[in-house]
Amino acid sequence: MTTSTTIPARGRINPRWRVVDIVVASVLGVASALIFFAWNNLYSPVTAPLEAAVPGSQALLYGFWLFAGVLGGLVIRKPGAALFTELVAAIVSALLGAQWGGFLTIEAGLVQGIGAELVFLLALYSYWKVGLAILAGAGAGAAMAINDLIISYAATGVAFHVIYAISSIISGAAIAGLGSWFIVKGLAKTGVLARFAAGRAGSPAV
Repeated sequence: MTTSTTIPARGRINPRWRVVDIVVASVLGVASALIFFAWNNLYSPVTAPLEAAVPGSQALLYGFWLFAGVLGGLVIRKPGAALFTELVAAIVSALLGAQWGGFLTIEAGLVQGIGAELVFLLALYSYWKVGLAILAGAGAGAAMAINDLIISYAATGVAFHVIYAISSIISGAAIAGLGSWFIVKGLAKTGVLARFAAGRAGSPAV
């Protein structure tokens, strides 16, 4: 009689969520929401000079709203993790009183989470190097740009749309993508991710 191992092959991910996955993804979402809340109150004066110099370029700093999904995806490594984490962050941000109101805040989180999730899906949840993190951040940035340009900036011109879209993608790639990858590396070194592939020695993400 033979038995099969329950340990997935290297690069293969078990899609079933454990309780610890749900708990950690939720904690990451809530922690991200606190950063969102702080950024909600800081972004306007911080990005005003960019907006005044080149309208649309203020999105170069909007990646601070995008990192939750990428971070959750890199840590949990399960289908739906990026979407779940970004959505939790958006819901908590809305509950904390985001100035855009509950619906628009949560809707934005949903769209941005999908943008990151689609990149992880295209990689079949089996590739976790820095390049994928950057692409996931860029995906979230592209989703944010599409959403914002439809809802908030529909009346602006083509030049603004192009600048805003490019700035959003760059910001997502750099802040949300590369930034989240470095956060995961730092967390892995502390040992707090020991129950996850992202925290084990030799993991492609670290």
